[in-house]
Amino acid sequence: MAFLKAAKVSEIPPGRSKVVEVGDEDVAVCNVEGKIYAIANVCTHDDGPLGDGYLMGDEIECPRHGARFNVRTGEVRTLPAIMPVPVFEVKIEGDDILVDVD
Repeated sequence: MAFLKAAKVSEIPPGRSKVVEVGDEDVAVCNVEGKIYAIANVCTHDDGPLGDGYLMGDEIECPRHGARFNVRTGEVRTLPAIMPVPVFEVKIEGDDILVDVD
């Protein structure tokens, strides 16, 4: 496992997400009620930028066609997407958010 610094917890308030580049991956880092999750910044329906969508509880909605995904598991919650999105392990050290994209 190779955890890389992605962002600071203080940069992402609860209910918000931030798109960051971690290694070669674009990742949407999401704050769900103080817990941080990292999901690939790509909708499996049409490659839309998930991090630009709305975070509602533990679901993020693609801004293009409204597909929703669980940010904890990557599971599809609503069509038109049918394939899950990769999620990444997160570790917090102080204010630093570290993400393993391997």
